Amino acid sequence: MKKRPGQDSVFHYLPLCFAGSWIMLLTCLLRGSKVALNTDLGKMASDMRAAEPDYFLNVPALLERMRKAVDEQLWKTRGFPLKVYSKAKGAWTRRAEGKSRAGDGLWLGLARKLIFPTIRKKMIGGNLRALICGSAPLSVETQLYYTMLGIPVLQVYGLTETTAICTMDDPDGNVMPGRVGPAITGVEMKLGENEEILVRGPNVFPGYWERPQESEKVLRDGWFHTGDQGEVDAAGNWKIIGRIKNLIILSSGHNISPEPIEDKLLGQLPGASQVVLVGNARGYLAALITGKVSGEKVQAALEAVNPGLPHYKQVRAFHIVGDPFTIESGLLTANGKLKRDAIAERFKGEIEAMYRATKTA
Repeated sequence: MKKRPGQDSVFHYLPLCFAGSWIMLLTCLLRGSKVALNTDLGKMASDMRAAEPDYFLNVPALLERMRKAVDEQLWKTRGFPLKVYSKAKGAWTRRAEGKSRAGDGLWLGLARKLIFPTIRKKMIGGNLRALICGSAPLSVETQLYYTMLGIPVLQVYGLTETTAICTMDDPDGNVMPGRVGPAITGVEMKLGENEEILVRGPNVFPGYWERPQESEKVLRDGWFHTGDQGEVDAAGNWKIIGRIKNLIILSSGHNISPEPIEDKLLGQLPGASQVVLVGNARGYLAALITGKVSGEKVQAALEAVNPGLPHYKQVRAFHIVGDPFTIESGLLTANGKLKRDAIAERFKGEIEAMYRATKTA
């Protein structure tokens, strides 16, 4: 079915049990937008090209998967396309860091003319205005990657208890990579104890069904306590740091949010799929790492990241798992979040071995 003139087209694949999915569907009905649904990740690329959407609702794990698929395809192609793509990526990274070199503009210009349009068309069709990403923090590196390709990424933050949305990047504003935009109209947000994000507004739920004690824990003094840690800049743009329940408490008493450190290590390990920090009640942090990486590369990544961290946040041991954690293995949620407790239980022996080895080293 063709869309009408002026009608938006939205592509959607997430399970409809998610609050964000329902809000998107209801919004599309209200706006009269065309919706294309996909339930098979194996057919997603071809379905998206056929739908040629204006917007695509997604999660960080999916964007990472799409990005790696592009890298793998170009690696197989080799030759001039791979050279231009690789040179352009390096130039883009240096530009983002304010370290541009002579010749960087040439490689980016070539890629924008010869390589990036083909990637965009094969990946998402020719009409996409923006990717809309939520459910978990998106790495700055991944957001910058899609921006390099000419594909805006708008981040959204919210929970089921807040009717799926609290903040969103402004499509017509200054999108800040790594942040999830300002609070939407009618929603108030502030920071509480342990940098917890508190929300107040008509979008907040009245309480859990027949669970008054649980409701009292999160609804206090008119504010909903999200359980997420965050920070906000002078312009009102929010950044999600991590989940309070994911805090690692060392035997020294230090409280550590694992997500920022995991992101830093992933940024230094192109072949890695996931990094999961462990260390509750231990003397120091250790890491489980999945993907095609060697011990030498992991050690080099630690040597690059650790010096910039306080001593108690430094990672002193690691174990390479190999196969990435998946939904099918029971180690990721349906929207790609790490099941940390399940991972810790599954790899209990490997975690114990890491700490034993460090003690005897």
